[in-house]
Amino acid sequence: MSDSLTSPSNRSVTVLGAGVAGLSVATELARRGIGVSLVDRAGAPGPGACSWWAGGMLAPFCEGESAEEPVTRLGQEAADWWDAAAGGVTRAGTLVLALGRDRSELDRFARRTERHETLGPEAIAALEPDLAGRFNRALFFADEAHLDPRATLKALRDGLARRGVTVETGDPAANGVAAAGEGVVFDCRGFAARDRLADLRGVKGEMLVLRCPDVSLTRPVRLLHPRIPLYIVPRGDGVYMLGATMIESSDRSRVTARSLLEMLTSAYALHPAFGEAEVLEIGVDARPAFPDNLPRIRRRGARIHVNGLYRHGFLLAPAMARMAADLVTGGPRPEVMDEDRPER
Repeated sequence: MSDSLTSPSNRSVTVLGAGVAGLSVATELARRGIGVSLVDRAGAPGPGACSWWAGGMLAPFCEGESAEEPVTRLGQEAADWWDAAAGGVTRAGTLVLALGRDRSELDRFARRTERHETLGPEAIAALEPDLAGRFNRALFFADEAHLDPRATLKALRDGLARRGVTVETGDPAANGVAAAGEGVVFDCRGFAARDRLADLRGVKGEMLVLRCPDVSLTRPVRLLHPRIPLYIVPRGDGVYMLGATMIESSDRSRVTARSLLEMLTSAYALHPAFGEAEVLEIGVDARPAFPDNLPRIRRRGARIHVNGLYRHGFLLAPAMARMAADLVTGGPRPEVMDEDRPER
């Protein structure tokens, strides 16, 4: 772009928010030689960030079952970017299963996705021995990966610190912090940015962290169900993340008993040993989403919003960071650029 965003005076920018979007944008900017100031209310990634409760699945082809084409295409950048920026990516694929009564769900999933192979009982047992004899058919997405979101956020923060970028504790929404007139500001506050983005909404997600040492899974497993599909992501040492509901609500304060029952029942159906699991954490948050569930880079003067990652935070943050950094380094206009809607 041939405007003030690429001028020499803007070789330093401010990033608001230290969740997955803010840390990714700050990391990409720093890698390109741009000076970064990072401001977050909590001062470090933690339970207040939606990305703290993420599954960490880098599964662009599985997401194609319900997401629009850009999610699948842009999400294919994620595994390599995370490996370079933070490490810790496990490239073991994704296993998609369905109970006998839900067999049609597996057929539907196969029709709507690509880059998978159909497995029978022996192949399922070879991939996941603890599921031997429990399922007759599965879809295997060999080109997908996963990571531990909390370890990854810490790795990004530590990587930035080595470059001299620390997280300043403060209110990113305050008028006196990083005012747009003082330079380029990337607003990556997620759902908190609804104070400026009138069409941003929250989609509630509820999650569980369990310890179940009697089950050993080496890759994310998705158990399809017409009402609440379940994913289970291994964290190591017998710990698993279970999720997640998708409820049209901005409530971030409570998990319902019905949601807990649905998730635990599905986990038990996957393997009865989950009935004896220890519940370590129960989490809830509101994912930031625009009406079409696609992300946006929305510029208003020198303030640039990077938002709307919905449930694809770790999957789409690398592509969004690349496009955001292009704005201040003379790169191409981001394909998700949106300059038509006013702020509040």
